[in-house]
Order: sequence, then C-alpha cells, then structure tokens
Amino acid sequence: MNSLENTLFHELDSVTLVDSHSHINPREPAAKNLADLLGYHYYTELVHSAGMPREQIEQQGLSAKDKVERLFQRLQKIDHTVQWDWFLDIGQDLLDLPRESIVAEHWEQVFDRASDAMQRPDWTEHVLRQSKVERIFLTNDFDDRLDDFDTHRYIPCLRTDDLVFHLHLERTGQRLESASGIAVHSLSDVHQAIGQLFQYFKKNGAKACAISLPPWFSPHAVSLDDPSSTSCWQRMRSAPHSISEDDRRTLANWVFWRLAEFCVEYRLPFDLMIGVNRRVYPGGVYQGQDLYDSRWSMIQYSELFNAFPNLKFPISVLASVSNQELVDYAWIFPNVLPHGHWWYSNTPSFIEHDLKARIDAVPRNKLLGYYSDAYKLEFILPKYRMYKKILAKILAQSIVIDRGKSESFAVALGQQILRGNVDSAFLETNETKD
Repeated sequence: MNSLENTLFHELDSVTLVDSHSHINPREPAAKNLADLLGYHYYTELVHSAGMPREQIEQQGLSAKDKVERLFQRLQKIDHTVQWDWFLDIGQDLLDLPRESIVAEHWEQVFDRASDAMQRPDWTEHVLRQSKVERIFLTNDFDDRLDDFDTHRYIPCLRTDDLVFHLHLERTGQRLESASGIAVHSLSDVHQAIGQLFQYFKKNGAKACAISLPPWFSPHAVSLDDPSSTSCWQRMRSAPHSISEDDRRTLANWVFWRLAEFCVEYRLPFDLMIGVNRRVYPGGVYQGQDLYDSRWSMIQYSELFNAFPNLKFPISVLASVSNQELVDYAWIFPNVLPHGHWWYSNTPSFIEHDLKARIDAVPRNKLLGYYSDAYKLEFILPKYRMYKKILAKILAQSIVIDRGKSESFAVALGQQILRGNVDSAFLETNETKD
C-alpha cells in the first residue's frame, strides 16, 4: 500500500464492527483446534480441487490432528491463494505464529500451539478483541432456540429457505408445528404459524429475515387465499411424495410473499442472497457442490421491490457478473441495498471491481460494505482486513486522487460503508412489535 492507502487503512481498521451475516454457532463460536479452521469449505474445496479425494477429507472417524496433517500435505498447491493468506493472518495475529513457520513440515507444532491457545478460557474474548467486532449476525433455522445465548452480541436472523422451498417435506411441516405450536392443516394455518415464528424471533432480538434463492425463482404477488396455491396445498397433503415441480414452485412463491408481508409488519429487513444453483457438482466435498448461475436477472425481483417500497432489501449476488444489475437497481430503487461480497465474489479481484462500481454509482447511505460469512470467529479478522485494504485503495484512488476529496471525507465515507450503514439498515429500527 502507498502512504495514502496506509493512512486510510489504519483509520478504517480502528472501526468497531458489526458483522451483518455469519454462520457462527453462538454456543461454540470459536475454534477448538485447527481442524475447525481448515475444515472451512474454502480449504476443503481447494485441496479437493488440487487432487485430494473427498473420501480422505471426509473420512468417518478421522481425528482432528490426522485431518490437519492430511490437509497440510496439499499446502504447496494452495499457498498462493487469498484463502491461505486468511489462515496465515489467523496464525500471526491470533496465535502469535510467524507466517513463515506455518508450513507443511511444521504442521504438528502449529497444531499443538493452536490447540493450547484455543483451550484458554479467554480465547473467544481474545478473538473478538483482536478482530474489533462488537456484534455478529447469525443464520438461525426457523426452529432454533434463541433463549440460551447472548442475543445482544450474537444477533438472531430468521433463515427461511426451508419454509419456502421444502414445505412439501413432512419433516419441514413437523418442525413448523413444533416451533410455532400450531397444527398445520391448511395454508391459513401455515400463515398463522409463520406469524408465530416472526413474533418469537422479534421478541428475542432478531434484526433480519434472510433467504438464499435459486436462479429460477421469480416472486410475484399472490393473495393469502389464492385458489391456485390452495389447490397445490391440497394436492400436496393428499400425495406428498408425488407433488409436481410446478406445485412446489407455486407454494414457494406463496410462502415467500407471506414472508415479505411479515417483514413489513415486524420491521425486519428482508436479506436476499440470489443466484446459487445447488448440487452442480455432487461429487464435491461438503458445501463444495454449489455454484453460481448467471441465467437470472434482477428483473425477476422488480415486482417485489415495487410491491414493498418501505421494506429494505439488502441484496447479495453470488457472482461478480451480476454486480452491475445490482448497482443499477440500487441506483433506482430506494429499498435495494448492495450487501457484502458473497461466496465466489469474495476474492480481492472481484471485490475491488464490484466495490468500485458501487461507490461510483450508489448513494453512500445504502452501501452495506462487508460481512464475514464465517463459521468460526477466527475468520472475521482476516476477511475484514482483506476488505478494508481494498476499500482503502479505492477511497485513495477514486475519492481522494481522482475526485479531489479530502482524506477526512474519504475516512468518513469508509466508516459509513463499514459500520454506519449496517447500523441504520439493521439496528436502528422503529418501535418494536412483540
């Protein structure tokens, strides 16, 4: 980094963070050993792609230490990647391990050093302090308990994929009945049960409703008592194992539209993650089977954005090729907010391209800069560091040098992107509804 970028980075690095999307388990938020970190799908995907058979990576009964030894054997094939750089940052900044010591021949010493550190009673607090993170959004199944962890630090988020796309499964119906306390015999019962979920989540501090959406999905307005949806439900109830794809899609749209209505009622942003095509590679490792599919367009969501003008839609797209549409919709629609750099877009080259486009064209109060998408707390630090370096670079070049703004202007913009807009979009709600 040049001196200007370095100055801006250090200002941004002092910001206390709210991480607006993660998969952290609030009951076990930090890693217990290196296998918890190297088991992250980014690493298992890469070593599998580099030639390690899935059976060796996911062998039943494999100990944590043996798993780490196997994964370290493939280090030389991924040691140039940004994902490996994240791991080196964790070693250096959280474990006090020099980066040059984290090599294949020293794997056992690294493993033992990490295990000793991670067993300390203050390890979680140490990671949070070093990462400068204050609060973290979760990804909660609709039937999760929310009363056995600190919901101020670990913010619940109602994840609704199963309700929308798997309502036809008997297990989903059983879970819905158990979570809501309502016997589900009709779509009216489903509506009432979903309302109970929203009430429970809001009461326990939830700040968003979220869903991951496939490329084919195209929501449209549908009434609560829509005859076509009612007929689909009745066919499903009478023959659950032979429901057609068309009926599944009709029910998915009916549930999705109800979710949007409840988001308005309970003042929760509807966090949409769009574009994932599941099980493209069935032979891949766990969580390494899905890919983006660019055969979709934001136009599929225009009816939704128009129908709910006062509902905030933080939007993540899986691939950089979808970023211009996202930028343009956020340019026009007040309720569309670009949100983070999701999954396959979460590498420096794509982040820099996509972030610059957003800063060029989207109102500053709508830029929701980044989230970690982490499964363990340790990854918040390196992922945000990567993003802050890129943000500092863009602010230095585009804002200070190209547009002649002051350093203080660039710092204020960066702070707003990193934290201020997250607060205003998710945390600064109006009166709550219990």
